[in-house]
Amino acid sequence: MPLRVTFVAAAGTAGSRAERFQDQRPLDQAGWDEVQRLAGTLPPPSGAELRYCSPTPRSRATGDALGYAPLAQLALRECDMGRWNGLTLGEAMAREPEAVDHWLAEPRATPHGGESLTAFAARVGEWLDTRPAGGAIVAVVEPAVIRAVLVHVLRAAPETYFAVDVRPLATASVTGGAGRWTLRLDAAGAPAVPAG
Repeated sequence: MPLRVTFVAAAGTAGSRAERFQDQRPLDQAGWDEVQRLAGTLPPPSGAELRYCSPTPRSRATGDALGYAPLAQLALRECDMGRWNGLTLGEAMAREPEAVDHWLAEPRATPHGGESLTAFAARVGEWLDTRPAGGAIVAVVEPAVIRAVLVHVLRAAPETYFAVDVRPLATASVTGGAGRWTLRLDAAGAPAVPAG
């Protein structure tokens, strides 16, 4: 039986709506309202044997609000943006325009002193590829992690990362196993389909 992993994007915060790197803010009221409004459309807790989350306050809170009681996974953390953590792309560009241009053009670059996009996608992909075969997993993660999953699963060029827009509480499911993944995208608000 193939493994099915459903990734759920964490609900929004003021920082995530501003698209801050490594936003560590908890869910705000708008985020909580969003979870309550869409909870019935997301995979039910009973549909997954294992439930994980990114180690951010909003991922944990989203998972708890959905009844998942997820276990934080360090491998599912966002890309370490070094000295740009907490900044928006615009703020980083205002401070270091040439460094940001280099980072956007070269996925192996680390002008911020953190992790490259290539290393980030490889880390997330390794976590996915090492899950045990069979069963169902749900993981509440930051949108950046879902983008990295898509790059890995589709074996896409790392630059593809920037072409994917993942909205809060959107889901993406992959089925298969290491090196043999099939992708399915579900829109936020679509009826939940039990894993299995």
